[in-house]
Amino acid sequence: MAPPYAGIATFLGAPHRRKPEGDRPAVAVLGAPFDFGTTYRPGSRFGPGAIRAVSRVLTGDDHPELGLSPQDRLDLYDAGDAAPITADIAGSLAAIRQATAEQLAAGARVLALGGDHTITLPLLQATAAKHGPVALVQFDAHCDTWSGAPSAPVYHGSHVRLAIERGLIDPRATIQVGLHSPVARDTAAWTRDRGVTGLSAESVHLDGIDRTVDRIRAVVGNRPAYLTFDIDVIDPGMAPGVACPEAGGLFSWQALAILRRLGDLDWVGADVVETCPPYDHSEITAVLAATVGWTWLCLLSAQQAP
Repeated sequence: MAPPYAGIATFLGAPHRRKPEGDRPAVAVLGAPFDFGTTYRPGSRFGPGAIRAVSRVLTGDDHPELGLSPQDRLDLYDAGDAAPITADIAGSLAAIRQATAEQLAAGARVLALGGDHTITLPLLQATAAKHGPVALVQFDAHCDTWSGAPSAPVYHGSHVRLAIERGLIDPRATIQVGLHSPVARDTAAWTRDRGVTGLSAESVHLDGIDRTVDRIRAVVGNRPAYLTFDIDVIDPGMAPGVACPEAGGLFSWQALAILRRLGDLDWVGADVVETCPPYDHSEITAVLAATVGWTWLCLLSAQQAP
């Protein structure tokens, strides 16, 4: 087996192709190098490349608790990037939606690598077109339900609001884990009034892993579920390479422990967003992002019969 620093950098060393092969459940990794919707630090357009590069250290061995690897029971492949159109937000998001829809139509689930959090909107558009309104499990420092400017309503702080307004997600089956950013009172009230459940980072610290997992399961139930994982949910002391760092976040081990216990949910898609390599140090944020994606894939693999 080649060492992890050799060869072309696909996610987890998966083959680079555009469609499923064989009869195993298929998952396509799709890059979305888009950061036209950020409000603070640019640079998350470089996230997919950084995540792919470091992901190769996760290959060759199994998940320490689950005892398997994604390639064991999945047809895992890297479908490349949904290429953005420079300075064209609408066109870029349409390209992400189309690329996702093509993979879903081919029978694959999609793990998307961002990119700023705006990309979740077209990902949800494509997912809801196939599955109907989905439950949303959102790890995030921010609620992302701001309204945006009338001339620019779509950005990385508005995608959850827009997803609710457009019927892409069920707000009463939506749970936001690890919230710890400042938020306007009217935005917080709008979110609560729609029935969204919010768990602060402090509540996760105080309540513990098992209680947090129970609350997520209670909100999601048996609905088709979509995971969106914003790396800024983690305290910037452990994940500095993000667009909008917020002090007081989760520990990386907490987020991974919670995710690992959610293998019984009906996962239909996922994204890992807001990795911003220009502000990263020693690739620690990219390593975390890759590990989140790898962990989610291990959950899917564990759901399949050996």
